Amino acid sequence: MNNDTICALATPTGGAIAVIRLSGPETYSIIPAICRRPGKSSTHLHHDEIAGNSRLFVHIIDEKDELIDEVLVSLFHAPHSYTGEDAAEISCHGSTYIARRIIELLVKNGCRMAQPGEFTQRAFLNGKMDLSQAEAVADLINSQNRATHHIAMSQLRGHFSSELSRLRERLLHLTTLLELELDFSDHEDLEFADRTELQQLAHTIEERINYLARSFETGQALKQGFPVAIIGKTNVGKSTLLNRLLRDERAIVSDLHGTTRDTIEDIIDINGIQFRFIDTAGIRQTSDVVEQIGIQRTYEAISKARIVLWVLDSLPDNAEIDNITSRIEKRVLIPIWNKIDQTSVGTQINSSILNLTPIRISAKNGQGINELEQAIYQAANIPEFQESDIIVTNARHYEALTQASVNLKRVITGLEANLSDDLIAEDLRLVLSDLGEITGGTITSQETLSNVFSHFCIGK
Repeated sequence: MNNDTICALATPTGGAIAVIRLSGPETYSIIPAICRRPGKSSTHLHHDEIAGNSRLFVHIIDEKDELIDEVLVSLFHAPHSYTGEDAAEISCHGSTYIARRIIELLVKNGCRMAQPGEFTQRAFLNGKMDLSQAEAVADLINSQNRATHHIAMSQLRGHFSSELSRLRERLLHLTTLLELELDFSDHEDLEFADRTELQQLAHTIEERINYLARSFETGQALKQGFPVAIIGKTNVGKSTLLNRLLRDERAIVSDLHGTTRDTIEDIIDINGIQFRFIDTAGIRQTSDVVEQIGIQRTYEAISKARIVLWVLDSLPDNAEIDNITSRIEKRVLIPIWNKIDQTSVGTQINSSILNLTPIRISAKNGQGINELEQAIYQAANIPEFQESDIIVTNARHYEALTQASVNLKRVITGLEANLSDDLIAEDLRLVLSDLGEITGGTITSQETLSNVFSHFCIGK
């Protein structure tokens, strides 16, 4: 694959400029073939005019000597490029016609079109980054808020890789001690490592691996948005509240009962964190089959939420309280008194619900919404991030950590049971392999690599 020179548009269409990337061994032959210096009407760039790691203002000329565009070409000599190969970036005007013509010229002169993620895949294969850092590139491109940007940047800068490297070094030390004993197995009285110390070290490593695995739940919520279900009886103002939080008329608002018959989702940003709000069908007894389906989906939304907003405009009866509390379990419940602008609610707003003080709002006029947003943010219980903090957001990483924990438990069990060194060493090698899967240190499967990079955009 690395013998080809690839090219692709690296920017979305419709902007003022477009950037076309190319990378591979023929880069420094292809660029002179399509470029000439301004004022030199008859000759293309000579190879000697192109210095590595430089920037040139040139004209792009087609095979009929027609000027296509005036561009800026940035040149990078291997290994000092994103991919680790000879590479170039052509900055041209943002016309889709111009970008297409330039790419056609590149292909005619020896390039082929890049596959999704192929530039980053080459960076991985050429040792410019490990696999977890390569995946962080996609996360960084897709980051939508401060938290996801911070996590992706931390991973791209190698903090996660460094943590895994430290864990692998400690595991290698443990493995080395056991394999030394195997090498000197003829000397039964010779022991290179105290079993108690080995158990303590294995437990310490297990705790750290489990800590990283547990962070996946928070990482997924930060990446996809903390799910917040808005529930309550019909006509208590759930849809009005969603529209107020979104600052948009997203949900239909009506005085008719049962207007909302399905869940409606949208995302807002509170203090740099994404929250995914789910407006649900009103909970009530009904013979309408479609509305019953909507109410069932309300209960499903509660089961998937981390925070539940229970909207009220009157005191709930015991049946409603029992119904809601039976479904909340470990989720954070925030009761809300809505319609405080109406006098009929005023006599009830000081009552507590399930020993919780409801937040007083008017979804209609916006009163109390700021206080509600801060309560939602606090309910998410988001840890304060430091630059070196590690939050796992990738399902592939989580699966590898989980499997590493399983194999490490076998190591600990083997040490406690005083099993033979060769059996324990084999389980340790499995743990090392599991951790290596994350960074790509043990990956040989092209299928795995293709799966990782297929989710990238073309040009990255």
